[in-house]
Amino acid sequence: MTSHTISLSERTAARVMAPASKSVSHRYIMGAALAEGVSIVRHTLESLDLERTRDVLQAAGARMEPLPESTAESGAWRVTGMSGNPRGGSDAAPLSCDVGESGTTCRLLTAILAAGKGVFRIHGEGRMHERPIGELTDVLCRLGSSITFEGRPACPPMLLHADKLAPDLCGGEVCLSMDISSQYFSGLLLAAPMASAPLAVQLSGKKAVSWPYVGLTLQCLTDFGIRFDVCVRPDPDSPWDMLPSGEWRKLGEARPDCLRIRVYPGAYKAGSHTVEGDWSGASYLLAAGAIGQRAVSVLGLRADSLQGDHAILDILQKMGARVDIQAEAVTVYPSPLHGVELDMGACPDLVPTVAVLAAFARGITRIGNVAHLRYKESDRISAPAEELAKAGVIVKPLDDGLLVEGLAGRGQGKPILPRDVRLCAHNDHRIAMSLALLDMAQSEPLVRERLDDAKVVNKSFPHFWKVWEQLA
Repeated sequence: MTSHTISLSERTAARVMAPASKSVSHRYIMGAALAEGVSIVRHTLESLDLERTRDVLQAAGARMEPLPESTAESGAWRVTGMSGNPRGGSDAAPLSCDVGESGTTCRLLTAILAAGKGVFRIHGEGRMHERPIGELTDVLCRLGSSITFEGRPACPPMLLHADKLAPDLCGGEVCLSMDISSQYFSGLLLAAPMASAPLAVQLSGKKAVSWPYVGLTLQCLTDFGIRFDVCVRPDPDSPWDMLPSGEWRKLGEARPDCLRIRVYPGAYKAGSHTVEGDWSGASYLLAAGAIGQRAVSVLGLRADSLQGDHAILDILQKMGARVDIQAEAVTVYPSPLHGVELDMGACPDLVPTVAVLAAFARGITRIGNVAHLRYKESDRISAPAEELAKAGVIVKPLDDGLLVEGLAGRGQGKPILPRDVRLCAHNDHRIAMSLALLDMAQSEPLVRERLDDAKVVNKSFPHFWKVWEQLA
């Protein structure tokens, strides 16, 4: 390691714990709920989204009890599974499945519930009833389900009539794209073990956004004892090549018409699992280290994680930040940043964070390949542009992303909030947490009190403001 003079910012580095991974928590709670027998799932994220997932799974037949070690920040659950048989209601009394504003809950569980029997009414609140799910439901209907949309076409609320998944109805293979979301693909993979025959899911469409989340799904299937194989090919005209066991972990991306995953029928096996730290939630904390007055060390993260938002480290380094990765913590140091060009299709949840980082940088940052962000809890292309403009930042929304003109080296040099300017979270947890980074340019922390709804962080990181107090 190169020697250097230890600065005050390094001697006084703030040390904080990463929240549990929301994506992994959802998947492992679902796996435990589908298993036969009792599983223990530790270090789950305790948030509104996970509460929705647990409630729907319990209504469908699982039982979940908090262990004595469970806390408001880190859950520990004893899960008695439903043996792969989600149970719905009747036409007269459908089972109510309230997913709230959780897109992950809605998309993953819609596929899982379709592998059960009965009638499920899947509904939510806020923008959930505007978020498309038609591509997934079309495939589920080909596999034997029937679906009635009660409001906007191809969006919740909807009635799902499930009668198990029957791959034989479509020759054992279906196609799904990842143009808008990888969650359709992940949901079907999680449901496939409960089908009556092997089911192959081929990637279609024009691009594959958020591919790393499918990697998390495959890791979950592996840990719960589900058998699958992954085939790739260099182009659509070439024969398929089956990857050796575990080699799918090395796939950095997926290309349409060149990836196929076949899942075999089998039972989810009960076991004991611990959820890793969340790189999405940690991104705000790590970013604070780059633009604040002192270094920030985040504990509880896996450097070899399959989470797509692990990319925050590469992005910070590309922008000029000094990053130190150790076994026990990842540390980011205050650094002069510069603009960059980024393809963030594999890590779209980081876009609000990177947009604020870009405001502190010198030069222009272009964020691309994230057109699907307009379909999240808020329009995550327009929302950062609108809020950063209040701090004097010029942000141009693009068809597929954002163009941010950094303030370093010109004018005030930092995004300063004028007196009495209010901030809008756009009912979006990630917008609220990314805007907290503006505190690093103010004389005192004030973002929380300026936000119209600071509690929106409860969706994914309920104790965010408590942690933030240690940094701002």
